[in-house]
Amino acid sequence: MAQAKYISMRIYFLSVFACIAFFQSMYAQGDTTKYKIAIFAPLYLDSAFDAANEYRYAKNVFPKFINPGLEFYEGAQLALDSLNKEQAPLEVHIFDTRSGKETIAEQLAKPELKNIELIIAYCSAAEVKIFADAGLQKNIPVINVNLPNDGGVTANPFFVLLNSTLKTQCEGIYRHIQKYYSLNPLIVFRKKGQLEDRIKTYFDDFGKSTLSTPLKLKYIDLTDSFTVNQLKPYLDTINPTLCIAGSLDENFGKRLTQQLASLTKLKYKAVVMGMPTWDAIKDFNKPEYKGIEIIYSTPFYNSRTDKVSQSIIEHFNTKMYARPSDMVMRGYETVWRFAKLLIQYKSDFASNLTRKDYSVFREIDIQPILNKQSMTLDYFENKKLYFLKWLDGVIKAVN
Repeated sequence: MAQAKYISMRIYFLSVFACIAFFQSMYAQGDTTKYKIAIFAPLYLDSAFDAANEYRYAKNVFPKFINPGLEFYEGAQLALDSLNKEQAPLEVHIFDTRSGKETIAEQLAKPELKNIELIIAYCSAAEVKIFADAGLQKNIPVINVNLPNDGGVTANPFFVLLNSTLKTQCEGIYRHIQKYYSLNPLIVFRKKGQLEDRIKTYFDDFGKSTLSTPLKLKYIDLTDSFTVNQLKPYLDTINPTLCIAGSLDENFGKRLTQQLASLTKLKYKAVVMGMPTWDAIKDFNKPEYKGIEIIYSTPFYNSRTDKVSQSIIEHFNTKMYARPSDMVMRGYETVWRFAKLLIQYKSDFASNLTRKDYSVFREIDIQPILNKQSMTLDYFENKKLYFLKWLDGVIKAVN
């Protein structure tokens, strides 16, 4: 019954969007100066509703591909509601990046965005540079909420990545190993591939530049059908081996972890260090992973014990009959944080992107990324990483 109510609520919520292409002048207060924000997200309105505004799917069906963008907007909506209660002088425009009527370039060129002061974008890899170039052209910050890559953006002091890049993640993992596991045997299990080679390059390059003692990493290539017998020679029953998954492939990571967990039942000692893609793996609470520590990094940790998180959870429980996803939380914190910074610093907003004011659920450490050849600023990136540990079905932060 709760699931049916949840689907009905989401269909209703999305149908409101389908009535109009975008929303204008939301939360504008009186005649005071209004700070203009544009929020872009993949809402798929034209896929969900026909020309007569009729829902295309069965009433008990809600397509999964719509979820991430809608969840992000649900969080953004809650943040805007909170800002509206404070009478924040905002004018907010919402755009569907999956519109069948307008391209993103056409949306960005609309007259109502002529004096826009901030763009917040949930986008695909192919769209990163479109938004970044728009920010550079308009001289306004563009906040990329979800992607962990720069999309080839350079020399753009207005572009901000909230999801840390693979390079930053690898450097953070290397530091974490230096701090906690430098005396352990260190084995990087990997498969062949371009991304796997890039991970190895990031580890090796950071090892050459680190001010601390470089790690003694041993790289072992595995086939897709590797067995426990190929892992066993690198473990022993006395000293725990830190087994690093040198691949972003989630299936490779799950197979590696499951087989190492089976070896711990034979008294072999191992700890697994995963990749940031492991944040999407929900299987680590299953019995086959019991008995082994599973560690991975993420810039998006939220313990959900703070007052705002509890309020959002209560809202979803009572209104949506569901638990808010991580993307809901990202939508809330991004809109709240950067709207507040815009209001505080006004025309000097772009010079204060690294400020730590208005953190909601977690610390965000936005730092400039310099081009090593030209020594000029390429963009800004969130450098704060959290390390989480799964053990026997329970996950918690370890730093």
